[in-house]
Amino acid sequence: MKYLILVPDGCADRPIPALGGRTPLEAAGLENINALAKVSETGTVKTIPDGIAPGSDAANLSVMGFDPAVYLTGRSPLEAVSMGIKMSDTDVAFRTNLVTLDGDGDYADLIIRDHSSGDISSEEARILMETVEEKLGGGAIRFYPGVSYRHAMIVENGRDDYVLTPPHDVLTQRAGDHLPRGEGADEIEALMRKSHEILKDHPVNTERVRKGLRPANSIWIWGQGKKPRLSSFYEKYGIRGAVISAVDLIKGIGLCAGLDVRDIPGATGTLRTNFTGKAEGAVAEFKNGKDFVYIHVEAPDECGHQGDLEGKIESMRRIDAEVFKPVHDYLKACGEPYRILVVPDHRTPMEMRTHSAEPVPFVLFDSENPLPEDAGKAFSEQAGQKGTYYDSGHALADRFFGGGASCEAQGGKR
Repeated sequence: MKYLILVPDGCADRPIPALGGRTPLEAAGLENINALAKVSETGTVKTIPDGIAPGSDAANLSVMGFDPAVYLTGRSPLEAVSMGIKMSDTDVAFRTNLVTLDGDGDYADLIIRDHSSGDISSEEARILMETVEEKLGGGAIRFYPGVSYRHAMIVENGRDDYVLTPPHDVLTQRAGDHLPRGEGADEIEALMRKSHEILKDHPVNTERVRKGLRPANSIWIWGQGKKPRLSSFYEKYGIRGAVISAVDLIKGIGLCAGLDVRDIPGATGTLRTNFTGKAEGAVAEFKNGKDFVYIHVEAPDECGHQGDLEGKIESMRRIDAEVFKPVHDYLKACGEPYRILVVPDHRTPMEMRTHSAEPVPFVLFDSENPLPEDAGKAFSEQAGQKGTYYDSGHALADRFFGGGASCEAQGGKR
């Protein structure tokens, strides 16, 4: 049995008046995924437990079968694993974004314009983060460059009880309203303030401004946590698999769970990512003997954060045509039974430009147990509400990997 989970990150949304009351997912009209939905179990799933912020860390743990209430220790530690950073049990990792702040005057009065500095390239970002490490690192603090705007800070014997805000949650708002809080938080704030002085006139940013691009003129620190401890995916499900993603968070979850990680050239986490390469990588993993591949595509989420409605719709159409279809074609031809789960990790509503905890739609197909064709089924928020409901992502994962007739086929609801 082969297993595919496809996660179009943040593709679920809310009805938009400009789309005639449809969601971007409905407007995208995903030909291939919707065709499969007609003979699949469809419904909605609550991927974010009550009391936990709707981050990609909790949501992807949930979709992969791990209860975030048990296993989530913070976002940045999972990313640090993917980046090859060794952590002791007393180290604390912090996600360190390169952001664009607008305005003049005191740091607190600047506006948080862009959490990604215009999707800055990894090459430019590395130069900036090396400067940050040179000027602000040392002693108990170290900075590590990652992919695009996503980086890490490790603090030896650090605290993890600060109140820190993800920058994508507070775009266009005043920085001073979202600075670090809690005992000792002034030290984190000082690092952010100093970074602005270091980066605002850095040659990399001077050149970006000259080209009409947004400067990466400050670090923004958040997502703290200690060394993660996930149980083995193989011990949980008896399946060996691989993860394909552009972002360190998802790679880190996979590595912590004992899954292989396949790096795809040109995978950026944006609309300009290598969609085709992700499909080719998944097929290669199946051909190499893997039972399971987890494909994560960040583009819809990034478009949602940027407020790019056209880009969000385009990204979903490209996922459908350039990622889902070729992998599904391979599975149909490979001669083995297979199961497919298509599910976003969370919603990223255009009206919010950040994540929400509402249930998300899913499509679950079992080649050995296809359901009678139902033309009313589709991969969408509204259609999903008519199907099966799962109260947690790990319950859906248990159903997916555990097999048996679908809850819907048995006439039930979860």
